[in-house]
Amino acid sequence: MNMHKTSPSELRVKPDLKWVWQKLSRIVAFGLGSGLLRPARGTWGTLAAWWAWAWVGQIPEAIMGGFLALMFVLGVWACDQVAKDLGTVDFGGVVWDEIVAFWLVLWFVPDNIFAQAFAFLIFRLLDIWKPGPIAYVEKKFNNGFGVMLDDLVAAGLTILLFALFYRVF
Repeated sequence: MNMHKTSPSELRVKPDLKWVWQKLSRIVAFGLGSGLLRPARGTWGTLAAWWAWAWVGQIPEAIMGGFLALMFVLGVWACDQVAKDLGTVDFGGVVWDEIVAFWLVLWFVPDNIFAQAFAFLIFRLLDIWKPGPIAYVEKKFNNGFGVMLDDLVAAGLTILLFALFYRVF
């Protein structure tokens, strides 16, 4: 699939809660509807990930990596399906990429509100600004894999910056 990004007025449909809950791929891609919240849909999706971490974070360490990999694969499929439904790749309401990526971040940062809030801030800034490798991945892969991968790169950079900050300060 090689679709381009479009403006909201060019979408095949205007996503709403009823539309989202008609297909599993939409429910996943829109983060159970959190991607419909405005403004700053990606921030709402990341907040939904943080909230859900109360449960997801209970998954045993030995299983977490496999769980996150499975959620990544699920996201590739869901984002591809929703791109076909909407006629565009990486619509702002698609937030599963932020959710899975931020779960990865939360898996690596200390389990306290201050560390998690700092990681949240780093992740959101990187996801919004898309420096270097994040922008490259977003441009290189124009499909569900690319939608998921650019946030995974942002998560990796977040973890690296958090670790550097934590080590220095």
